[in-house]
Amino acid sequence: MTRFPYDQFAKDYLKELLQPLGEVETSRKVPAEIREIDVYFVPSSQPTIDKIELGLLGRFADKIALFEPYRNAVKISEIRSCMKKVFYLIAEIERGNKRVDIPTVEEELPKVWVLTPTASIAILDSFNAIPDEENWGKGIYFLGESAKTAIVVIHQLPRIPETLWLRLLGKGNVQKQAIAELQALPPDNPLRAKAINAVLSLRSILEITQNQNIDEEDRELVMALSPLYLQQLEEAKQEGVQEGVQRGVQQGVRTVIENLLQVRFGSSDEELSTIVEPISRLSPQEFTPLLLQLSREELLNRFGQR
Repeated sequence: MTRFPYDQFAKDYLKELLQPLGEVETSRKVPAEIREIDVYFVPSSQPTIDKIELGLLGRFADKIALFEPYRNAVKISEIRSCMKKVFYLIAEIERGNKRVDIPTVEEELPKVWVLTPTASIAILDSFNAIPDEENWGKGIYFLGESAKTAIVVIHQLPRIPETLWLRLLGKGNVQKQAIAELQALPPDNPLRAKAINAVLSLRSILEITQNQNIDEEDRELVMALSPLYLQQLEEAKQEGVQEGVQRGVQQGVRTVIENLLQVRFGSSDEELSTIVEPISRLSPQEFTPLLLQLSREELLNRFGQR
């Protein structure tokens, strides 16, 4: 199965959690050779929640930050790519400061947080990445201060409430345990609903694509999310807002279509966005082969407004 459902989930999930603390931009464009930043965060002077609510993730969001989540163990080339992105942004900031004759404060420059389920000792050693357990706990490795890069090994994080929001981006048993903890949170937790919506959107995408080479790991994740899904359905029935759950499913379908369009054509521009809604009225069995086989012009002619 392709990576894009997980990539989109991670971006949407981090955006939802971080928005109360500041401005969040996903897929921020940078020069072609660097591609794009997954999640770019700028803290607000007036956040709507206390960052302590996000635990360790809230500490990461103390200043301008880049978040680069990986579904599988990060590679050396991917860490280098993350470093290129943060160096590009720092150079951009320095140029802007120089134009208006403002000194650059080293402590205020952005840092990139590389989020990976696992990382080998060899890779960490190759970057001279060292832990700082006294200040940050286990699982977080820092490159030299001027490198502005930290590697977060999610599966090494302690199983405590402060790490929950990061462990939800893990894999296998780590992610399953985090899902169970998410489900057990009190309903009035301000972040619970945001996280649940994100993971259930991922579940919808995986179910929709289950006939498109879904692997055993994906099936297990769908099963792990099923109790949470049923709980949400029951809560919706009790509150008389079951249509809200249906809207969530429909949004999941639209996300699949948008991602498939992006994979096929490189981006989902304004013209392509107009055909997402009419395509979403089809069943997954109907629209999946069309999106994979028809050209851009054929899709626009077939589903565009006349």
